[in-house]
Amino acid sequence: MESMPKVRRPKLSDAGGDEDRLSALHDDTLIQILLKLRCLAAAARTSVLSRRWRHLWALLPKLHFYNATDPRRIRSALAAHEAPALQELVIVRQDASSGPTGAWLPIAARRLSGLLFCHYLSQRVMARRRAALKLPCFESATWIYMRLGFLRLTLPPSGAFARLSLLHLFQLRLHGMCELGAIVSSPRCPCLGRLLVDDVRGVGGLAIHSESLGQIELYNLPDLQQLTIVAPSLHQLKVQDCFAPVARQPVASISAPHLLQLAWIDDYDQNSVNLGEMAHLQRLVLQQFIVYGKDYIASHNRNCALLLRHFECLHNLVITLHCPPDITNKKYLMEDITRVPDVKLLGLGITACGHSFGASLFHVLRMCTAIRRLNLGLIVAPEHEAETVCPSGCICDQPSSWKTRELVLNCLEEVEIFDLKGSEHEISVVDRLFSWAPVLKRMTVNFHYSITENKAEELCQVLLTFSRPEICMICRMPNMSEKVLYA
Repeated sequence: MESMPKVRRPKLSDAGGDEDRLSALHDDTLIQILLKLRCLAAAARTSVLSRRWRHLWALLPKLHFYNATDPRRIRSALAAHEAPALQELVIVRQDASSGPTGAWLPIAARRLSGLLFCHYLSQRVMARRRAALKLPCFESATWIYMRLGFLRLTLPPSGAFARLSLLHLFQLRLHGMCELGAIVSSPRCPCLGRLLVDDVRGVGGLAIHSESLGQIELYNLPDLQQLTIVAPSLHQLKVQDCFAPVARQPVASISAPHLLQLAWIDDYDQNSVNLGEMAHLQRLVLQQFIVYGKDYIASHNRNCALLLRHFECLHNLVITLHCPPDITNKKYLMEDITRVPDVKLLGLGITACGHSFGASLFHVLRMCTAIRRLNLGLIVAPEHEAETVCPSGCICDQPSSWKTRELVLNCLEEVEIFDLKGSEHEISVVDRLFSWAPVLKRMTVNFHYSITENKAEELCQVLLTFSRPEICMICRMPNMSEKVLYA
C-alpha cells in the first residue's frame, strides 16, 4: 500500500503569508489571552507558539500554580516576574511533603499587592513532622487565604499588614511566641474588615482590639481558653465550637456596641462570658437545646436559656431543638426555657430523629406570639437518614396537650417549611400550624430531596385539605430544579 504523504503543519507565520497576526497583537491583549488559561504552567507553554510569546508569562498580573510539586519553582517564577504589580497569587498543592514549603513566601510578600490564596492538602501526621512556615508581613496584600493541611505556621513578630482587608486561616497549627490577636488588631492590621479562623490549633488566648473589623467568624478552636474582643465597628460575630471540650468553662469578654448579628453556637456561662451592651442587635443564633436528656444536659439548656434572657427584643431569632434517637428514661427539658425575646422572624431547626416534636414546637411558639414569619427546618442528621417510626407508647408525644390547647399567632402571615418528608408527626404539626395562625397568607413547603414526585403530589393534596382559600399554598421539589407542584 502506498504510504500517505506527510502533511506539513503550518506555522503561525503561514496563516497570512509571512505575517504572524496573533503575535502582532499588543502585549496587553496577549496578556489577557494568557490570563484566561488561569494556570502559569499553561501560560509558559505557549512560548512554543512564537518567540514573541516566550517572556509574556512574566508580565502576567495574576499567577496561578496548580499541583506545584516543588516550591522552589514557585520561588524562581516569582523572582523572574516582571509585571509592575502582582495582583493575585494562587497556589494549590496536593502534597506539601517535597522541598522547602515556604521558600516562596518572602519574595511573594515583597511583590504581592492583592490576593494570596494558598491551599495545601497535607496529611495531619506528615504536617507534624514538617518545619514551621514563617509567615512574613505582606505589607501590600489585600486578601489572604491560607489552608495549610495542619502545617505549622509562625506569625511575624513585627511589621504591619497595612492594606489587608480579609484574613482567612484554615486547618493550620500556630507556632511560636507571636499571638494571633496581636497580628489582627489595629496596630498591625489597620484596614482589616473580615477575619475568619477555622479549625486552627495553638490558639490558647485570642485578644482582638480593632477599630476596623466588621465581621469575625471563629470555628473549632480546641485550644481556646480565653476570648477578648474590643471592636466598635463590629457588626457580625460568630463563635462556634471554640470552647471544647465542654468540661472547660468558656471565658470571654465582648465589647461590640454596634453588633447587628450574633451567632453564639458554643457553651455559655453568664459568670464567665460577658457580652456587654448590644443595643442594636437584630439577629441571634444559638446553640441547640436538648429536648430530652439527663440532668447534666439540663444545665446546658439552662445556660442557653440565660443567653436568651440577655436580650429583650430582636428582629430575627434562630434556635435548634434536638431530640436524641433514644429518649428512654430521659427527662423532658423544654420547661427550662421560660422566656424568649420579642421577635418578628423565628427560625426554628428541629432534629427529631423520628420522634414527635409537636410539644416542643408548641412550647416555643406560645412564647413567640408576635412573630410575623416562621422558618421551620426539619433537620435530618446523616447518621439518621433512614429514620424509623418511634415505638408505640413513646414519651415523645408528651405532654400531649399541645394538640388541644389554644394558641393564637395573630401576627403570623408567612410560614416556610424545609425538608418535609411527610411523616405522621410532621403532617400533624403542619395541620396545627394552620389552625394556630388565623391571618396566615402564605405557606411554602420544600420537600426533602428523597421524596419522589408522586409522593410529593400526594402530600400536597393532604396539606391542601388543611389550608384555607385566602392562603397561598406552594409546594416545591428541590431535586427537580425547584419544580413547583402547587401554587
